[in-house]
Amino acid sequence: MPIRTIVWGENIHENTNAVVREIYPEGMHTTIAAALNSDPAIRATTATLQEPEHGLSQGRLAETDVLTWWGHKDHGAVSDEVVERVAKRVWEGMGLLVLHSGHFSKIFKRLMGTPCALKWREAGERERLWTINPRHPIAAGLEENFVLENEEMYGEQFSVPEPLETVFISWFQGGEVFRSGMTWRRGAGNIFYFRPGHETYPTYHDPNIRKVLINAVKWAHNPQGDLKTITDAPNVPVEKAHEPIVERGPKLHQAGEAGYR
Repeated sequence: MPIRTIVWGENIHENTNAVVREIYPEGMHTTIAAALNSDPAIRATTATLQEPEHGLSQGRLAETDVLTWWGHKDHGAVSDEVVERVAKRVWEGMGLLVLHSGHFSKIFKRLMGTPCALKWREAGERERLWTINPRHPIAAGLEENFVLENEEMYGEQFSVPEPLETVFISWFQGGEVFRSGMTWRRGAGNIFYFRPGHETYPTYHDPNIRKVLINAVKWAHNPQGDLKTITDAPNVPVEKAHEPIVERGPKLHQAGEAGYR
């Protein structure tokens, strides 16, 4: 069964900026989905900010294995209810790929629990991405490094939690460096942040970038399925303990009372 993937796009710049529209006439989300669909192991569809529930209804997310997220201009317009819905699905095991300026999205900040801030410069400078973890599945088929001739600079410090793994580091023409590909796990869900993807440059047409995205979706997919009970906090009564125990001391709550855990 193909990996069921939603490519979520803010879809504002494509409709308001002629340069972006020329590069991505059908939207960045459509270009990314086309890249993913070039691999038969993935079935990618799209969703945008403008759709009801941002295209991320409870039912649709329940049938999603991996979600990719690109946002920039209006992170605040994303419904908090949808953010919590997505976070719960990640905890249950849905994979999440956060792209470029999605570092400041509500969902990434929610899952990281940190400011997710960084330095930046929009100068169209050269970016060289170094594959520093060449045996990682996300780096499969890539050379030691590859170059994007025009990109927006992101620079350290990037205020995110220490990652599980760092796959890529970028060097920019102006001298800055940045951890451009990092992984985390939240609950049962795999998360990958990938830095390239400024809207005024054709980054998502680049073969190396497209390969990374395909690899990342496959890596983020959890074939074990959802862990629906991960947010439960059940009480285990004394009589159901694995080893015999004797109840001692006072208790705050009695079984059946509201708030009993």
